[in-house]
Parts: sequence; C-alpha cells; structure tokens
Amino acid sequence: MIDGARYEKAVAAIDAANAADPTVVTLLGRTGPREQLHAALVVEWVSRLFPTATERLLLAARAHDIRRWEVPRAKYPMTRAGYHEWRRALRVFHAEACAAIMRAAGYGEQEVNDARALILDMSDAPARDAETQALEDADCLVFLQTKFRDYLDTWDDARWVRVLKGTWKKMSAAARRIALTFDYAPAERRLLDLALGDQGVRSGDGAGGACSSGPCASR
Repeated sequence: MIDGARYEKAVAAIDAANAADPTVVTLLGRTGPREQLHAALVVEWVSRLFPTATERLLLAARAHDIRRWEVPRAKYPMTRAGYHEWRRALRVFHAEACAAIMRAAGYGEQEVNDARALILDMSDAPARDAETQALEDADCLVFLQTKFRDYLDTWDDARWVRVLKGTWKKMSAAARRIALTFDYAPAERRLLDLALGDQGVRSGDGAGGACSSGPCASR
C-alpha cells in the first residue's frame, strides 16, 4: 500500500526537479519539459506492466532520468568507452538524486537503497529481478512511442541494427508483445526489420507495426 503523504511529497520533488529541463517537447499530445513528460510516461507503463508496483519502483521510474540534461554526453570522450562511462555516471547521478529526495520525504534507508539499486541496475542484461525488468521495459516502450523517430537521421543503419538487436534482448516477452501494437512510420519499420529479421513484424502483419525495443541503453 502506498503511503500517500510521503509518496506525493517525493513525486512533487521529482517533478519539480524535472520541470527545470530547458527542452520543451510534445509527447503523445502532452507539451512540457521533456524529462518531466518522459518520467510520467514511464511511470504509466510501469503501472501497466507491474500492477502491484511498490513505492520504490514507482519513484525509481519517475526519477530514473532525473535532471539528465545536467550530465551531457559531450562531457565524455566521443568513443564507445566514453559512452559507457557517461551511461554509468548518469545512473549514479540519477540514483543519488532519487535517494536524496526520498530521504527528504521521510523514507527509510532500506527503501531508499532499494530504489537506488533499481536505477543502478538498469540496462544490466538480463535484468536481476521483475521490478528492474519492468523499469527497463517501460523506458524502452516510451522510447519507441516518443523518441525513436527523433534519432532516425542521426544514426546510420549499422548503428541502428546493433543497438536494436542488443536492446530487444533486454525486453521481456510481455513488453515485446506490446511493442508489436505500436504504429511505426515506414522508416522505423525498415530499421526494425533490418535489426530483427524474422522477429520483426513487417507492414501489413499483426498490428501493422514492427516489433522492437528502443535503444534505451544507447541513447
């Protein structure tokens, strides 16, 4: 059962932090700071994928990319090693920001550490437990819904194939089935088919889209 007072206090603090994102976007008909909207959508997917989600999972979902713009990719070498260094730094940054907010809201150290661990464990394959998997799945599904097309002109086919193949392996069977229902643009379907081959759903099959996860661990 959710403790309403402290949970709402923590949610408000996370939302306030993400409201400072200087990038304003429109996602699925909602307009606002990018990280704030993204966080809300991830929470919605976590709640759908994991109906018995705990407070620690819901808060980790809301804070998993908190204040992300403060740790830009450009601060690290533009190499694969630099990329992985950046991703590790981001996870620690997000986990500690979430922990500080939870403590201020009245959560005990065990609950705080549990939420920290969920954020720190993201992108580990396979996921260590059902909660981590739900968080990873939700993040990937939101990418597919809202950000996939933003990267189309940025990455070449070879990179897309590598990223999509790797990320698909991280998604649960349930999340993959949901991904099948999304309505992909032709350019998105082409890349997903290149990456997934027989695992993909080509135009006219199933729900009319291709199946994949988004490059959650590589964006």
